[in-house]
Amino acid sequence: MKSPILQSASKYLLPILLLFSFFLLLRGHYYPGGGFVGGLVASIAFVLHSFANGTAQTMKLLKRKPLSLIPIGLALSTISMVTPMAFGLPPMTGLWFEHPVPVIGMVGSSLFFDLGVYLVVIGVVLTILFTIALNNEEENN
Repeated sequence: MKSPILQSASKYLLPILLLFSFFLLLRGHYYPGGGFVGGLVASIAFVLHSFANGTAQTMKLLKRKPLSLIPIGLALSTISMVTPMAFGLPPMTGLWFEHPVPVIGMVGSSLFFDLGVYLVVIGVVLTILFTIALNNEEENN
């Protein structure tokens, strides 16, 4: 049985938690946070939505399988890691744009690496948890 209170709360908490996860992602190369923590918070937002509305409904909300985020995130992290080699620098050397972006601040290769980690974490956590949830739903039916 689905709780109407939890459904109402999850409707408002999902965007707030996703916004907070993005905040954690962006502040990660200056303060504690980053792709891993931001990805976990984003995953928690979708898990909360799935508790309230069912896993199938959350999968419809996502429109794609979370598994598809893993190769995208790995590719983004890999590209940001090897890009400095094209400039004759060692791998994982930070490359920075000269002018800060108004809300984000300084943008560099570390932000893209964190974004890749963010996508991988969301993909892995949601794939594992949704697979377990869907298997449990099938066993209960």
